[in-house]
Amino acid sequence: MEAFREALRLVFSFDKELWQIIGVTMRMSLTSTTISCLLGIPLGVLFGSTNFRGKTMLMRVLHTLMGLPPVVAGLFVFLLLSRSGPLGSLRLLFTVEAMIIAQCVLITPIVAGLSSSIVGATAPALLEKAKGLHLSRKTILKLLLAENKITLISVVLTGFGRAISEVGAVSLVGGNIMFKTRVMTTAIMLETNKGNFEFAIALGILLLLIAFIINYAVSFFRKDGTVLR
Repeated sequence: MEAFREALRLVFSFDKELWQIIGVTMRMSLTSTTISCLLGIPLGVLFGSTNFRGKTMLMRVLHTLMGLPPVVAGLFVFLLLSRSGPLGSLRLLFTVEAMIIAQCVLITPIVAGLSSSIVGATAPALLEKAKGLHLSRKTILKLLLAENKITLISVVLTGFGRAISEVGAVSLVGGNIMFKTRVMTTAIMLETNKGNFEFAIALGILLLLIAFIINYAVSFFRKDGTVLR
């Protein structure tokens, strides 16, 4: 109960550091999820609905990247953005933008792989019907998205959950800098190492609460887009 009281105290205290941490967390998570879905869902739909030479090998690579360790993704982005790296001149290391890039490297393969599996299960029957009706490729893609929109929303939520819970990659490329790149997960790790367990637990409760609110809000929408009563 003490942790819950501490969480409520933190929320209503309007602590500058806390709200800065929450703001950076939401900015990083929502941006990286959006970018990853814009890249990963079309790629997954393409892989799931078409057959082409080399697809098997590409899918194996994609499935391997779905399990990419966060620290490896963070190391890759760190080397890419470091002063001696190819993109060092952009000076993005230890910024929120670097954290977003690292998140996209992690989340895009997950979104693409899950989308491919979902679309691949429904595509054969739909493509057979579409062929008989002589539908255009654009129309077929719209039908595939419409047919699988509920499960694809679950994919988006999976991506968001991955983004908001990440520690290793964002800590490596962001540096956990106060009032700049500190997010809720890295703050929890820091407070735990300092022995400030009540504050760490309170942050954990707030993190779960944010994830719950977003998932609950999405659950209000039916398949036809209407709101649940």
